[in-house]
Amino acid sequence: MATADLREELTCPICLSIYTDPVNLSCGHNFCLGCIESLLGTQEGSGLYTCPECRETFTKKPKLHRNIALCNVMKHLQITQPEQNRTGIFCTYCVHSPVPAAKSCLHCEASLCDTHLRVHSKSEEHFLTEPTTSWGKRKCSKHKKLLEYYCTEDDVCICASCSLAGEHRGHQVELLNEASKKKKEKLRDVLQKLTTKRKKTEKRVQSLQAHRRGVQKKAAGITDRLTALIREIRKQLEDLEKRVLSEITRQRKQVLLTISDLIQQLKKEKDKLTRKMCHIEELYNMTDPLTVLQEQESQRDNFCGDEKGDNEVTQRGDKQVLAGGHLDEDLISVTLYRGLADIVTDVKREIYVQVTSDILLDINTANNNIIVSGDMKTVSCTDINQQRPVTPERFTTYPQVLSTRSFSSGRHYWQVQTNESGGWCVGVCYTSMERGGHLSWIGNNNKSWCLRGYNKDFYMRHNKIVISLRPSLSCDTVGILLNYEAGRLTFYELCDPIRHLHTFTVTFTEPLHAAFCVWDNDDWVRILR
Repeated sequence: MATADLREELTCPICLSIYTDPVNLSCGHNFCLGCIESLLGTQEGSGLYTCPECRETFTKKPKLHRNIALCNVMKHLQITQPEQNRTGIFCTYCVHSPVPAAKSCLHCEASLCDTHLRVHSKSEEHFLTEPTTSWGKRKCSKHKKLLEYYCTEDDVCICASCSLAGEHRGHQVELLNEASKKKKEKLRDVLQKLTTKRKKTEKRVQSLQAHRRGVQKKAAGITDRLTALIREIRKQLEDLEKRVLSEITRQRKQVLLTISDLIQQLKKEKDKLTRKMCHIEELYNMTDPLTVLQEQESQRDNFCGDEKGDNEVTQRGDKQVLAGGHLDEDLISVTLYRGLADIVTDVKREIYVQVTSDILLDINTANNNIIVSGDMKTVSCTDINQQRPVTPERFTTYPQVLSTRSFSSGRHYWQVQTNESGGWCVGVCYTSMERGGHLSWIGNNNKSWCLRGYNKDFYMRHNKIVISLRPSLSCDTVGILLNYEAGRLTFYELCDPIRHLHTFTVTFTEPLHAAFCVWDNDDWVRILR
């Protein structure tokens, strides 16, 4: 252990503290590296350097040599006395040079190094503890005696006087060591629980971090794929534009050529008619009757024939204008429609979504208090019993109807329009769902999933479990996406922008039908596509 004499040997003569990174000069004296460098730095201007210990002078700035042996001693001292080095509390009685305290006496309110500890009183009233300067916390503020007991009723440390004659008289008390041991056991249990909870939290963090990386990777993949798809759509639209414009140009040239040919024919006919008119005017202006009459007789047949020919040319020209003198807008529209249809087909194939446009309402399942439109796309509620024949598939308790087709695989998407303030329900259900009784209501059993709306209240429902939607719907159109293999049924509000409402996640085990319900007069739901 370090003694006062040993500490003096390990003290830097400049800072009077334990050596830090000790070095020595050529004269043999040791200093902290930082201390001697600072001192020599102040002597640079004088051109003469001096050892602060022996006053030996140097004309050049002396080289500093690391004292390896002394460094090893300091390391060993730090290893063997870590607690003393950490406390920063020194012996009260080592006044000439600070020596780390080994213990503190609560009775004397003094700290002692190893040397003074050996000669300190060993009586019971001199209570030794770890080095401390907080004397007040160790003694009773009322009786100024050591805190030796713990009152379990008041949860406070007390002295012997408090226990025997003070306000804690008659309370259950324990020795500090016993109370401390019990508290440490509780703390150990708490620590174990917290450790377990922290491990679970760490696992959750790791899981969420992995999920975040997965989302980022998936988002990047979707972005790349859709960017390429949109780029391809743009290219196909540009190609389609070229084809449609080329068709318009072809038709324009053909029509203009027909019109130009007809114009040329009519110009020739016009010139011919002009010449004839001039000849007739000459005859008309002649004064000799014989000449006029003789000319008329010889040219009469030609005049009549020319007039007939003129009419034929005019009629033939009108037919040509009607037949080929206009753009064929229908052909242009068909070209555009076919091109767009091909692009849409390619897009559907790329995004793996089958837009189910052939969803029709099954009249055989329709309750007698609903009306199904002629195109089998709209369902509405009525008080008038429709007197439909009894079938096993028909709903008897609630005004509901299913789709004719079912879904047992693939991805399917359809859209419905609703009356915003009315009572309605849209979703899917198994074919085996009850058709009568309380459990036949869509969303009221484990065989159906739906979105319901009533008086501006909107919520998801499955197996009687309700999930409210906040905020409410802001438009009257809903999109439904079913991914059978992935077990996902997702509802979207088709406003701008599109809003995700909810996704049911389940392993589907039976074919599913689109399901619809309306329960008040004037309520309706329409399948858009």
